[in-house]
Amino acid sequence: MRKEINLILNPKEAVDENVIKKATIKALKIDAQDLKAAVTLRKSIDARNRNIKINVRVEAFINETPDRKPFSPDFKNVKDSKRIIIVGSGPAGLFAGLRLIELGYKPIILERGKDVKARKRDIALLNRESIVNEDSNYAFGEGGAGTFSDGKLYTRSTKRGSVRSILDLLIFHGADDNIGVDAHPHIGTNKLPRIIQKIRESIIEYGGEIHFNKRVDGLILESNKIKGVKVGEEKFEGKSVILATGHSARNIYELLYKNNILLEAKAFAMGVRIEHPQHIIDSIQYHCQTRSNYLPAAAYSLVNQVEGRGVYSFCMCPGGFIVPATTSPNELVVNGMSPSMRNSKYANSGMVVQINIEDLDNYKEHGVMAGLKFQQNLEQMAFNNGGIGQVAPAQRMGDFVRGKVSKSLPETSYHPGIISSPLHMWLPDHIGPRLQQGFKQFDKKMHGYLTNEAVILGVESRTSSPIRIPREKETLQHPQISNLYPAGEGAGYAGGIVSAAIDGQKIAESIANNI
Repeated sequence: MRKEINLILNPKEAVDENVIKKATIKALKIDAQDLKAAVTLRKSIDARNRNIKINVRVEAFINETPDRKPFSPDFKNVKDSKRIIIVGSGPAGLFAGLRLIELGYKPIILERGKDVKARKRDIALLNRESIVNEDSNYAFGEGGAGTFSDGKLYTRSTKRGSVRSILDLLIFHGADDNIGVDAHPHIGTNKLPRIIQKIRESIIEYGGEIHFNKRVDGLILESNKIKGVKVGEEKFEGKSVILATGHSARNIYELLYKNNILLEAKAFAMGVRIEHPQHIIDSIQYHCQTRSNYLPAAAYSLVNQVEGRGVYSFCMCPGGFIVPATTSPNELVVNGMSPSMRNSKYANSGMVVQINIEDLDNYKEHGVMAGLKFQQNLEQMAFNNGGIGQVAPAQRMGDFVRGKVSKSLPETSYHPGIISSPLHMWLPDHIGPRLQQGFKQFDKKMHGYLTNEAVILGVESRTSSPIRIPREKETLQHPQISNLYPAGEGAGYAGGIVSAAIDGQKIAESIANNI
């Protein structure tokens, strides 16, 4: 017999399998020899009170031996199968490729950047010397923006598809088993590159192809039907084309716009990245001066409405680092990441303001590209208000709220360095003042959050795309161009590793149904 139960344990007990087993026996009121296994299904932290508890969901096997077999995908040899072109090797592109192989189709993945090993060298140059390679950076290259990130796998997109299938594939390719148990799983920037490389190896082993240094700059169109894409004079043709380019591939939006292919403007978000000493966030969230060794670095999620716009935290990275995420030499973008252990002494998060289409009146002349131009303008403004290269403009949090220039700045995890800048003066009117009010409101929810020990860096501008590539609800094809499948974050239909991966799977299944 199998039975699922919920246990409430303290943090030390929750990491001990023997304790979990004994608690299961006690909760079920059975003899010890009757429990053949206690499998942990889910763990979540309840830190609402000083006495922190861990909720543990357990599947008990009573007088029954677990018969679960290790997950193994049903990959087929697709070397000579119908070709599907995938532009971009981020989560949407890679997981579309894996699903296509399961369905018997051959993915041809074109990536503008380099393989993950070569990409590491370009990222090192970006951090150390502010040298920006426009095709190989934190946004572009094998695995997309997710490769060098915290690897957060939490998503609310359960209605989109199977989250479990994504986790199983990640575990199959080398991720830790605990991502299938933790309520807010993450992999870590130190482990993701190896997993991405193994996914590539699977795709190639079963007959798919991955081509690096292939920036798509042309479309092969015939009577409102796409036949393939071009990279210079080189052509890649297939039965369908999946656009999984991510939200930073502005050249793809421009290419579609130039070809009079329908695009839609949409709401997005922009702001800053804020960094606290991790011990401050720990003390607020865990109600203690020193975090227990059995608790992870504390995280937070904050949201409020300020003057009709949402102000909220985004991509919170406990025990993490701030990194230069620009894709052009004269722009400045910051983002965050965490290693698997989340053991940095800093906690950082994007803190952004909702931007609606009506907020872009000064950019009306750019039509559907207005949000993109606004985004670029703010990134150039950050670059011009920073220091040399990727040195970021920064301000102490309390000074920013009070409208005061910071005479000194705290230490930071941001490797290129920071320079004092009056962000309260040059951030746009519908961003800066709302952030100031938002920080005050957040301090009421997390007393001590608003502090001059925290520093804000400009700008966090790549939370989402200001443009959507439309698609039909049923077929997921572009309504104007048949066999063109917009996917993932760049298409405006997903955000984050798991939701983008699920979207890629859905696209693959739709292609199989429509061919």
